[in-house]
Amino acid sequence: MAGRVEGKVAFITGAARGQGRSHAVRLAEEGADIIAIDVCKPMTAEGGIPPSTPEDLAETADLVKGLNRRIVTAEVDVRDYAALKAAVDSGVEQLGRLDIIVANAGIGNGGLTLDQTSEEDWDDMIGTNLTGVWKTVKAGVPHMIAGSNGGSIILTSSVGGLKAYPHTGHYVAAKHGVVGLMRTFAVELGQHMIRVNSVHPTHVSTQMLHNEGTFKMFRPDLENPGVDDMAPICQMFHTLPIPWVDPIDVSNAVLFFSSDEGRYLTGVTLPIDAGSCLK
Repeated sequence: MAGRVEGKVAFITGAARGQGRSHAVRLAEEGADIIAIDVCKPMTAEGGIPPSTPEDLAETADLVKGLNRRIVTAEVDVRDYAALKAAVDSGVEQLGRLDIIVANAGIGNGGLTLDQTSEEDWDDMIGTNLTGVWKTVKAGVPHMIAGSNGGSIILTSSVGGLKAYPHTGHYVAAKHGVVGLMRTFAVELGQHMIRVNSVHPTHVSTQMLHNEGTFKMFRPDLENPGVDDMAPICQMFHTLPIPWVDPIDVSNAVLFFSSDEGRYLTGVTLPIDAGSCLK
């Protein structure tokens, strides 16, 4: 074990699967103990994306334990500040400290223009992908400040937080808002040696991309589109000749920001985008 975050504790939201699970495992591989939460139930705004389950979160825990690291889990909706705070407080009580926050939990849907987007979809999207990020940091930061050890906060935005896409305006608005949160937290928390940065993935090979609802949104011309039908469309978004990145590509960026290798980086928007921002 290289130990790039040895002895540190990371709080990760949306950790049951996908990018969140990958972040938990990658940080555990490098020595961190983990506080992992996920909603583990259906959310109306997710559309055709199958929800995470308690079994998914348990599998994440098993993977972390298999690396001889400690993990505390809880089923929490990031829109529920009281539940978030209780989960973080309990995790810090059990693990002793908090050094890293990865506000990763998010939902995705789309297909309509902004003027046709329902209020319910708007409220769910902003509540989860923007307000939930603020509440995550708000719940965890007091432990970082009290510990007087500095810290690193990584907010998951998107390429959609750096440029616009049609038919996903509520998602684009939320992810742009995450950049505003990141920069403001970076300014406000810098005095405590707490660094705040954001990662901006393009399409990532997870359940949020690979599901029937997303396939049909990207390929409405086909009756039963699949992964192979999605790939050429996704590749059109990129400068590099690939359709999507893998969760580990984002996790390696999270690890870099979490470790001493990024000790003086704050306020950075880092695309993991195969050159999508160039197009």
